[in-house]
Amino acid sequence: MRIKFDTHTHTLASAHAYSTVAENAAYAARVGMDGFAVTEHGPAMPDAPHEWFFHNLKNLPGELYGQKMLIGAEVDLLDKNGKLDLGDDLLSRLDVVGASIHGPVYADNDAEDHTSAYEAAVLHPNIDILCHSGSPQYKYDYEYIIKLARDNNKLIEINNHSFFVRRSSIENCRRIAELCKKYGTGITVSSDAHFFTDIGNYAQALEMLDEIDFPEELVMNTTYEKFETYLREKRGKEPMKWRL
Repeated sequence: MRIKFDTHTHTLASAHAYSTVAENAAYAARVGMDGFAVTEHGPAMPDAPHEWFFHNLKNLPGELYGQKMLIGAEVDLLDKNGKLDLGDDLLSRLDVVGASIHGPVYADNDAEDHTSAYEAAVLHPNIDILCHSGSPQYKYDYEYIIKLARDNNKLIEINNHSFFVRRSSIENCRRIAELCKKYGTGITVSSDAHFFTDIGNYAQALEMLDEIDFPEELVMNTTYEKFETYLREKRGKEPMKWRL
């Protein structure tokens, strides 16, 4: 399986990442990608960009070095009610929005609490993807949320970065992928790149998906065109309209 559009990448705008948008685009072109989404952490994270950064994303070109570039965010879930660290007006104008739980900004409780937070995310009209949700620290009712995601046309991310920086998540990532296969829930496969040479690197995630014979038709970002079609049908508008 080839994944040619990377739905989750970072730049040095998030201070724990180390490359520019241009470096990411140049490398993506070098390795034959279709493009990528720029998805910095929401401002609740200690080293994330200010909210103004996300308002100003409209200044990025829609294409660079032949690479389609979608503007987006990886927003933070802040509590069991699904509170987010960016407002709905802004999120509605971004091309793609993923939602994650991160320890530094989430008041942890138990699996019921985490399930409630992910439920709110799935039901939120401006969220498209649940990102790297395999952490054993933040377990949730996988079957319920994955079926709910299917029913609400939301995607579950299989995050290659987790196989290196969140190794305790690997078993849960496999379980999540198996349930997505079982219930027909769409997924994205992402690099979560924090340096340009990781753009388009999904080796470990794809190996796991191959082991469970995951159906390619449920992978929504094999090409830019497939992912753009998903976004257009879900959001009712073409991506990049904000920049026109």
